[in-house]
Amino acid sequence: MSDDATHKFDAGRAAEYEEQSRIALAGYEACHELTACMLAAILGKGSDATILVAGAGGTGNEILTATRLEPQWKFVAVDPSKPMLDLALSRVAQAGFAGRVEGVHGYVRDLPPARPYDAATLIGVLHHLPGDEEKHGILHQIASRLVPEAPFILACNHYSYESQPLFLSAWAERWRLRGVDPKQVKAKLAKILDKADPPQSEEVVTALLLDAGFEKPLRFFSSLFWGAWISRRTNVPLAA
Repeated sequence: MSDDATHKFDAGRAAEYEEQSRIALAGYEACHELTACMLAAILGKGSDATILVAGAGGTGNEILTATRLEPQWKFVAVDPSKPMLDLALSRVAQAGFAGRVEGVHGYVRDLPPARPYDAATLIGVLHHLPGDEEKHGILHQIASRLVPEAPFILACNHYSYESQPLFLSAWAERWRLRGVDPKQVKAKLAKILDKADPPQSEEVVTALLLDAGFEKPLRFFSSLFWGAWISRRTNVPLAA
């Protein structure tokens, strides 16, 4: 994640992140539950896996959900925003799982490549990164730190926002359904249109993953602009 993207997730944003995430993503809980279930379906029940959670800050829900499903899994949670990472780690500690989670304030590129992980997730991050080059960069950095054929979950917004006006309208109506003032909804729409840069289609998501060292992905969840895919790290050696 670039420094510019990181600055969006300061202490003020961290405090409101979970509530806004649950409104913005219809099916928030289902996406996190299916993420854990998809990983378990590949890694196997009772597996002793270490999972890289890239962009782990904020809710920590991908970790909290997975810890309830698989008591042997351990996690390395990486996030360049210290307020967001601290919030996630505090929620993990409150749930009694602190001993199973290592927090790393920084970027995936800062992790030693000699320490391979059994699986990885990147949830709610990719559409905040500007341009395909930066998107490819984080995906390649994750792939290079996974064992061959390790499962990888990617979840993010895709489509150009302007290309799906009906989705935008429905997204705004969901905020209104939750009692948000119309002026605030308009401001939120303007912000997402100005700040985010999602992959322009599911085909672009697939191309980014293939180019970064992953196999062809399978989408297992969709909600308006949001999609979630399962893929695997290829067993072919990756270029530096």
